[in-house]
Amino acid sequence: MLKGLYTATSGMLAAQYRQGMLANNLANAQTPGYKAEQSVSRAFPTFLMEAQSVSKAGTVQKQGLGSLSTAVYLQEQQTNARQGDIQETGNTTDLALLQTGLEENNAVFFAVMTENGVRYTRNGDLQVDSQGRLATAGGHLLQSTEGVPIQVDSEAFSVDESGAVVVAGENRGTIEIVLADNTNELEREGDGLYMLENGELPSAHGNPAIDFSIRQAAIERSNVDTASSMNAMLSAYRLFEANQKVVQAYDQSMDKAVNEVGRLT
Repeated sequence: MLKGLYTATSGMLAAQYRQGMLANNLANAQTPGYKAEQSVSRAFPTFLMEAQSVSKAGTVQKQGLGSLSTAVYLQEQQTNARQGDIQETGNTTDLALLQTGLEENNAVFFAVMTENGVRYTRNGDLQVDSQGRLATAGGHLLQSTEGVPIQVDSEAFSVDESGAVVVAGENRGTIEIVLADNTNELEREGDGLYMLENGELPSAHGNPAIDFSIRQAAIERSNVDTASSMNAMLSAYRLFEANQKVVQAYDQSMDKAVNEVGRLT
């Protein structure tokens, strides 16, 4: 009897985790450059549900436990690297990063310097800090291809498609753009930042296989599909509710088995 209870409980947990992921996507639907998360659910490996015994010859013999649903669990959360819509803003400090022709899990990012080292972001909602450097809203300094902050002094600057920054006819450096071959290897942090646990992402500049461009006075909107996310949240809620009813039914059955079966009348 408990096998079915475990199956229903795992379904509730998977629905709960998925609901939290979808809620986070919806909360960031208006965050520039935000990339939606998507979940991958798997069945528990069937071999975990088999009893094993060792014969006299030392070989492992598997004994099936009978017909049994292997339940479900949320194996991982992946990043949807699809390009978001571009919105013109008219602000010179806003930069939209565009990519074309990349593989499904590939994406390019801005490189920024934080107190914990280099991080990556798609959020081009920038500003000029108190020292005249380009920075994110969180104060993280935008990096050039030389690995140093970009000094613009004021909002009177221009950026071409390759990322070259010009102030009053003077080149102030080129914005560093990096490539992630697999966005699922990046770890999400707060403030729209990503990190690579080991090493740093390679530069996308000079790579003929990578087609990207920067558009000034525009931002990339999040790629969250609010309508489908709301529908998915409703489905996750219904899944949770259905499994909850199964758990309640098992609870009632066990209560009856413990308190009524075998009672002398």
